[in-house]
Amino acid sequence: MAIIETEAALHEAHRDNHTHRDVNGGWLRPAVFGAMDGLVSNLALMTGVAGGAVSHQTIVLSGLAGLAAGAFSMAAGEYTSVASQRELVEAELDVERRELRKHPKDEEAELAALYQARGVEPELAKAVAEQLSRDPELALEIHAREELGIDPGDLPSPLVAAVSSFGSFALGALLPVLPYLLGATTLWTALLLALLGLFLCGAVVAKVTARSWWYSGLRQLALGGAAAGVTYALGSLFGTAVG
Repeated sequence: MAIIETEAALHEAHRDNHTHRDVNGGWLRPAVFGAMDGLVSNLALMTGVAGGAVSHQTIVLSGLAGLAAGAFSMAAGEYTSVASQRELVEAELDVERRELRKHPKDEEAELAALYQARGVEPELAKAVAEQLSRDPELALEIHAREELGIDPGDLPSPLVAAVSSFGSFALGALLPVLPYLLGATTLWTALLLALLGLFLCGAVVAKVTARSWWYSGLRQLALGGAAAGVTYALGSLFGTAVG
């Protein structure tokens, strides 16, 4: 009895500790990319405009225009990209579904061969393939995972990707504009808030990766700062030339 209880406790502990985060979901990548892109692109846009020695009203207008244009562009791009990817996957699933319907024995033999290639004994591989092939939907799921590397029940959503990218881009792009909307008249406050936002975004991203929070934060800070510096220099150069 003690042995059984110990095994049950170990099983419970393993189940509690052996969980994984969702790495295939359709929201994480566009949300992270959108926030970073919103921060970097709008900060670079505003510093480039500011480099041309224009009024702070012009900088604010440029920032708001960059926010709106970028957010809609990101959402449209993500929706189209994910929808196209999903349609391609569904087309391949239809091909596999037709093959299972027209040539069930060939598909069953193909599945058995896959298991044999992974080290399963031929008789056992044949028996497993035969049992799995009795349910057409289960057979489709198994073939999709083994041959295409996808899960038919876990396809990314174009709407989720679009909404995530729109919201995160708008939030990131708002940071450089926010000080101006609150009454600031110089670029430094917007620059400092945006750089702080970049560092925090990088640190948050580290929570779902293997990188340390400070490394990820400093990396984003350096990239965003470099982009802002280059565009400010270009704005100053072109502003002088135009003037």
